[in-house]
Amino acid sequence: MTKLSGREIAEQAPDGWVYLLGGLQTRLRTGNFAAGLALLNAIAAAAEEMDHHPDLDLRYTYLDVRTTSHDVGRVTGRDLRLAGTISDLAARAGVTPERAGLAVLELALDTPAADRVAPFWAAVLGMEQRDHDGVNDEVRDAAGRLPAVWFQRSGSQEPRQRWHPDLWVDPSEVRPRIDAALAAGGTLVSDADAPRFWVLADPEGNRVCLCTWQDRG
Repeated sequence: MTKLSGREIAEQAPDGWVYLLGGLQTRLRTGNFAAGLALLNAIAAAAEEMDHHPDLDLRYTYLDVRTTSHDVGRVTGRDLRLAGTISDLAARAGVTPERAGLAVLELALDTPAADRVAPFWAAVLGMEQRDHDGVNDEVRDAAGRLPAVWFQRSGSQEPRQRWHPDLWVDPSEVRPRIDAALAAGGTLVSDADAPRFWVLADPEGNRVCLCTWQDRG
């Protein structure tokens, strides 16, 4: 199954879906738990028939859905087809898929020795190491409940901010979030790598990156 680029996903995804860090997501505001459970069951039945299963997170007033092709680690045509089916089921239930406000958080640790520190963090967090091109550059929760941790190559000089959050958002949300951060006393440290990511800092200089799928493979 062919991996799709971020642009291909953005162009082909149904309305109300957003591509975030390897998965296609939406929020279905069902209004109450019973309606959410009924829609969840309908989605589960369709997923069984399609033999492709999304992650479903049912809360009292909404249902979050995320789909990815685990065998290739990215979104493929299977996910787009499943998203379309889920959107149809939601429409029959009187629910409109929403993308506003959705985000995925991961944590980055600056280190010159990812291969040395990754086993420790995998052990203490109860996560699995993921090897990319022969480098252990991240650990992930197999259940998908905890933020992933990835290891950003850096120098060993001190002082440095060892940890920073990376927040993956829809491109349409970047500007409003930057404006809100600046209004709250933050600063825009760098947009040199935009639209891949922007670096912001709080009033004490602690940094965060806003990340999108743009200009990535």
